[in-house]
Amino acid sequence: MPAKFGPAGSSDKFSAQCRSSLQLPGWVSSMGLDHFEYQCGRGVRVSDKLAAGLRAKAEEHGVTISLHAPYFISLSSVEEEKRDKSIDYILQSADAAKRLGAQRIVIHSGSCAKMTRAQALELAKDTLTRARRAAVEQGLGEIIFCPETMGKVNQLGDLEEVLELCALDESFLPCIDLGHLNARGFGWIKGKEEYAVILDAIEDKLGRDRAKVFHSHFSKIEYTVPGGEKRHLTFAECGGFGPEYEPLMELIAQRGLEPTVICESAGTQDEDALAMKKHYLRAMGSI
Repeated sequence: MPAKFGPAGSSDKFSAQCRSSLQLPGWVSSMGLDHFEYQCGRGVRVSDKLAAGLRAKAEEHGVTISLHAPYFISLSSVEEEKRDKSIDYILQSADAAKRLGAQRIVIHSGSCAKMTRAQALELAKDTLTRARRAAVEQGLGEIIFCPETMGKVNQLGDLEEVLELCALDESFLPCIDLGHLNARGFGWIKGKEEYAVILDAIEDKLGRDRAKVFHSHFSKIEYTVPGGEKRHLTFAECGGFGPEYEPLMELIAQRGLEPTVICESAGTQDEDALAMKKHYLRAMGSI
């Protein structure tokens, strides 16, 4: 199967022209895209009626779905109550994903607060392990957890940490946010060499099968030093901030990878997702 491309949520154009989120699968398909990521960043509020409608429309248009779990999840909180609540939010997200017909949920890991990164990672491992166990017990075991690389330096979730989290369970897949990695590295992704380091690290830690189908977010992100991520940009108005998508698309094609690539540009996420897909298809020799 080829790589899949789509937007995170609704673009500005979609919001201006469409009245219902039920129109999103058709919109995505009409643009030549094949996936979208449903946003539950501010809480999981997906009625059975909406879930059934979106699922039916997605199947009708041949579009697949993933779901972004709430932003306020903190796997590494020093407060046990917050970690327990985070497990509840993950389970709510997994339930919504199942009703939507989605296979993957994207999960933020939290911050390091006043702990060492190693201490925060151990807390996150415990929380995520318990969440996975509870998901299986509740009949949600088919939902794939995708811990995400984060863009701020003080957040848990650099590449190595996310791969450590994914190594906890063979069903987990990393959500590799290239914009985040570039921002927390202050613009370190210059081209194919850096992308190759990232892709090699995924395969070395998790094996070829999971590396082949990793989940990904991509956007150009403004960053500050020493903080990291500041804000998401569009491809057209990136102001010199990267990273560039073309070398990554070429590597994905050359290596025969089949990731799901979600564009998180600020308002033009569908147009920018299409730009990535077209470059990928050119690199594949398909157009």
